[in-house]
Amino acid sequence: MRGLLCWLVLLFLLQPWESQLQLAGPRCHTGPLDLVFVIDSSRSVRPFEFETMRQFLVGLLRGLNVGPNATRVGVIQYSSQVQSVFPLRAFSRREDMERAIRDLVPLAQGTMTGLAIQYAMNVAFSVAEGARPPEERVPRVAVIVTDGRPQDRVAEVAAQARARGIEIYAVGVQRADVGSLRAMASPPLDEHVFLVESFDLIQEFGLQFQSRLCGKDQCAERGHGCQHQCVNVPGTFHCTCNPGYKLAADNKSCLAIDLCAEGTHGCEHHCVNSPGSYFCRCQVGFVLQQDQRSCRVRDLCNGVDHGCEFQCVSEGLSYRCLCPEGRQLQADGKSCDRCREGHVDLVLLVDGSKSVRPQNFELVKRFVNQIVDFLDVSPEGTRVGLVQFSSRVRTEFPLGRYGTAAEVKQAVLAVEYMERGTMTGLALQHMVEHSFSEAQGARPRALNVPRVGLVFTDGRSQDDISVWAARAKEEGIVMYAVGVGKAVEAELREIASEPAELHVSYAPDFGTMTHLLQNLRGSICPEEGISAGTELRSPCECESLVEFQGRTLGALESLTLNLAQLTARLEDLENQLTNQK
Repeated sequence: MRGLLCWLVLLFLLQPWESQLQLAGPRCHTGPLDLVFVIDSSRSVRPFEFETMRQFLVGLLRGLNVGPNATRVGVIQYSSQVQSVFPLRAFSRREDMERAIRDLVPLAQGTMTGLAIQYAMNVAFSVAEGARPPEERVPRVAVIVTDGRPQDRVAEVAAQARARGIEIYAVGVQRADVGSLRAMASPPLDEHVFLVESFDLIQEFGLQFQSRLCGKDQCAERGHGCQHQCVNVPGTFHCTCNPGYKLAADNKSCLAIDLCAEGTHGCEHHCVNSPGSYFCRCQVGFVLQQDQRSCRVRDLCNGVDHGCEFQCVSEGLSYRCLCPEGRQLQADGKSCDRCREGHVDLVLLVDGSKSVRPQNFELVKRFVNQIVDFLDVSPEGTRVGLVQFSSRVRTEFPLGRYGTAAEVKQAVLAVEYMERGTMTGLALQHMVEHSFSEAQGARPRALNVPRVGLVFTDGRSQDDISVWAARAKEEGIVMYAVGVGKAVEAELREIASEPAELHVSYAPDFGTMTHLLQNLRGSICPEEGISAGTELRSPCECESLVEFQGRTLGALESLTLNLAQLTARLEDLENQLTNQK
């Protein structure tokens, strides 16, 4: 019966003051404000008293201009511990706040008010919880509502909170300790300490508090003199500046912030101011690194269409083209002379297994075209064929199909990646039996044109390679093996001709294959008459001179004998003529 009477009294008391708060006038527009309510929910607060505080909060909310750019509201409750009901960043709609407050369940333990103030100072008013940064100078207001004496110390922690710019209102109900309220509140105490004798009078604080928040618009009614922005706060105003500016000593004027002059920018070359920020700029010929502070020499080779056939080298504000060793730069300063000294039938076996991956296969195609750039491709000069292998073997184009380097390179770029397994042995068999046949464009053996096979792979073969690797060399094919990444050295040596040091090349990854080109050039692009497998020799070599001398002496002896025979016949004819006379 007593409980029912309490609830009836509660309903009787709540309706008038909540209505008064709502009818006190239009919602106040205070400007930005971070407001945190600290509610005592200890066991000394009776259920109907806690319900009164709940309704008191709801009534206050309905008189505030709530929003992310206006008043942000947070609520915490405390007893022997502290609990966040909702932080400042949680809600931007009043309805959501009211719902959270109505669902609030009291903790019903001790009264650790000092602990609650410390939590509000360190957590509730932190930027992470939704409070505006200090530089925005948004007022921070804490309203502490309690009904008893704190069980811990409040004076020291409250002083720390006030020193951090938190304005504290202390509201005591019935049994609250006045000394503790005064120790917590901000000065002047007569404006920040409220002692309510009964819960039905708590609306008096609500009305007074709302009146303070909804005072006159000082920015509108006074000549504020702010250069940029005037911010209205309860009872006064202050000036703020636009981003990139700071408030001058007169607290009205704004000065541009020179972040570069502060010396903390870290720019290696030049610091350039921009509103509220800065950026680094490099001297001519340099570009910013990824850290946006340090500078490196501009790589013109990557920034312009240099046109170098083989290699571009940046040199400060310019660049130059290089050719591989043994080739000369042409008059245009970009192209390199071709390999014209020897004729070769070259078949490239390219690994197209799934371990290569599509992006790396494109690098392999580029590498093949760099080899083609070395060669004097023509029907009478060097002929090029290409075979791709994975779990099967496919002739992309035979030796006799294309007669120019441009045609070969275009065909290489059009090759599609096969993926699947790595059947290197099957590829070697295909090369020996088909790729170097005259039907595929290879020149007859009688012409002594060198036959060169180049195997490119990135891993271990899934079939046996020994039989067809040996067979290739027996057929007079000069074999080269190029390995990348996880290629097996023993397999590369078995594929390659002797000596292995001259016929095996290796790169740790696909991005570093370029250095192999110079190693391959001396073999694929042979000097005149010195190609492996050819019988052609220079007439100036020692053995050729001896042979030439022998043939010449034999011819002279034959001519001498013939001359002696001719002389004898002439003498015989002369004798016959003399006898006839």
